[in-house]
Amino acid sequence: MKFQPDSFSGGNVITRHDAGRVWVGPTAHEHSIVVPWKGEVLPWDAPSLETLTAEHFERIAALRPELVIFGSGRRLRFLPPALLRPLIERRIGFETMDTAAACRTYNVLAAEEREVVAALVLEGDGA
Repeated sequence: MKFQPDSFSGGNVITRHDAGRVWVGPTAHEHSIVVPWKGEVLPWDAPSLETLTAEHFERIAALRPELVIFGSGRRLRFLPPALLRPLIERRIGFETMDTAAACRTYNVLAAEEREVVAALVLEGDGA
């Protein structure tokens, strides 16, 4: 699915996604990524939900977003609250949704110039 617009005043835009890839601007990513509202898209060593630890969210908290949108794959899956402690302790908002909804929501919030981060687990066709 292709999204519009292709750019927001200097911020990152998720322009497209399919079962195992997400495009930020013109660049396709086939592995889990962290998409901050501005700056470099970061690889995220999270090949599946089962491999996530609190340290994964500690790295996201260090970006100091106001909100994290978590894309859990092709279907909605929730995380144990203990993994989210780094965000909770810093009073950073957190929402879980499937990856398609996370991409759309991220773009809306980024267009509003909100300090949002999309944390997207990309597991390929089996996600």
